[in-house]
Amino acid sequence: MANKNKSKLLSLVLRHRPEMIGIALDEAGWTSVPDLIDALSRFGKPMSLPELAALVASSDKQRFAFNADRSMIRANQGHSVPGDLGLAPVTPPDTLFHGTARQFVDSILRNGLSKRKRHHVHLHADRAVATVVGQRRGEAVILSIAAAVMREHGYRFFVTENYVWLTDSVPPEYISPLSPDPPGS
Repeated sequence: MANKNKSKLLSLVLRHRPEMIGIALDEAGWTSVPDLIDALSRFGKPMSLPELAALVASSDKQRFAFNADRSMIRANQGHSVPGDLGLAPVTPPDTLFHGTARQFVDSILRNGLSKRKRHHVHLHADRAVATVVGQRRGEAVILSIAAAVMREHGYRFFVTENYVWLTDSVPPEYISPLSPDPPGS
């Protein structure tokens, strides 16, 4: 199974459907590495510990993390299953970015960003990362989020190990579309 397919399967199992392969996640989203490897094998998608470790280390978005002794693994964010990642509120940068496809912009500017089935809205401090995220479903539009003002108004922010910024929602008054980057930038 190619790395991209392995990463997609791990994302599905560790973020949304652990029962699909017969594993359980604890309240913080962790599962036992040996249990995961055994379940993947029973599911017909075997993966060795070295393969799993390489996948975690090489994930372009650092979607997964091991605990300190590498006996447990979890997805860093994006869960739709119940759980608490144990993140403490932190002060965000003044501006964060959200990448989305052009077809969603009008709705977002009217209604804001909501977490929908996930635990949080995902934002980025790096505009380039937001652009990559926004391109997944078409032409990317980058939205600027007035994070410092939101925080002043009582909104809480969290940041994951892989530097994805999380918040519960972003009302439309804190969102501004950015002009496209000039060619060659």
